Amino acid sequence: MSILAKIAEIENEMARTQRNKATAHHLGLLKARLAKLRRELITPKGGSGGAAGEGFDVAKTGDARIGFVGFPSVGKSTLLSNLAGVYSEVAAYEFTTLTTVPGVIRYKGAKIQLLDLPGIIEGAKDGKGRGRQVIAVARTCNLILIVLDVLKPLGHKKLIEHELEGFGIRLNKQPPNIGFKKKDKGGINFTATCAQTELDAETVKSILAEYKIHNADITLRSDSTADDLIDVVEGNRVYIPCIYVLNKIDQISIEELDIIYKVPHCVPISAHHRWNFDDLLERMWDYLKLVRIYTKPKGQLPDYTSPVVLHDERTSVEDFCLKIHKNLIKELKYALVWGSSVKHNPQKVGKDHVMEDEDVIQLVKK
Repeated sequence: MSILAKIAEIENEMARTQRNKATAHHLGLLKARLAKLRRELITPKGGSGGAAGEGFDVAKTGDARIGFVGFPSVGKSTLLSNLAGVYSEVAAYEFTTLTTVPGVIRYKGAKIQLLDLPGIIEGAKDGKGRGRQVIAVARTCNLILIVLDVLKPLGHKKLIEHELEGFGIRLNKQPPNIGFKKKDKGGINFTATCAQTELDAETVKSILAEYKIHNADITLRSDSTADDLIDVVEGNRVYIPCIYVLNKIDQISIEELDIIYKVPHCVPISAHHRWNFDDLLERMWDYLKLVRIYTKPKGQLPDYTSPVVLHDERTSVEDFCLKIHKNLIKELKYALVWGSSVKHNPQKVGKDHVMEDEDVIQLVKK
């Protein structure tokens, strides 16, 4: 029996099962089995994994990478060529783009790589079309733009989200607040710091037993679902921010546009007419959460043209040094920082000081 057949069988059983307290345990088990089968689909067991996708993944350049995901013929290539000036083949039939087409834009001093991925079809997560490679590239992005046709957005949005979820990509979510630690002995130690509506000790044990884990500490710090627990145990989930780009707004009325603007994480544009690109770029910048640090050589003015761009979770002086060169941190005596992260301008700081957007730094070596 093939993996796909097993997956279909489990999905059918889940659809048949009524959801209530008595069946929660059973559904949790089925979800765990499903997650295991999905993982086998993505990374087949044994062997060297076969030949890699022909020239599919692209070397990572720049400070961040954004992937365009969508069904064929929603205007991904037009959007890329109008944003970045890269020519990605555009035609009026479906599946024009067959491999990844990279482009680079400079925005607020940061170099951002844009990837035009081939159209995803339904069933991509089960290996149909070039879907598996497309989603594998999407996993490496810092931000995903789901490009939708404004005339049929909701059906497509659900399908694409379902495909990406099946590949372990979680859109606009935070990692679940669950502590999970494997041990050598001592059984399952289950603690919940708040009331749980779905998980109890029994269900947790059975889900872990499905993964052949019999000794572990589990701490639930928020009201979690079986899916959250499975995500933590699998450990290969990526949490990526996502913007829904509704293309072809030249085909709808102003009233419809007003409604669309109220949807969260949504930006309506027209790739062909280049409408609303500035709003899209601004939103992309917000979601990427990048921090620009300007450098200042001794006795000269700061260089405001090419900042060093860091991610907002790693903005200490040490991270800044590592971004430039790994040996720099060994030679660092202290740094002088101007900007909003310090009380005095300039302030003498050590390697643990955390900087904010548009600070100016001068390194002093030993």
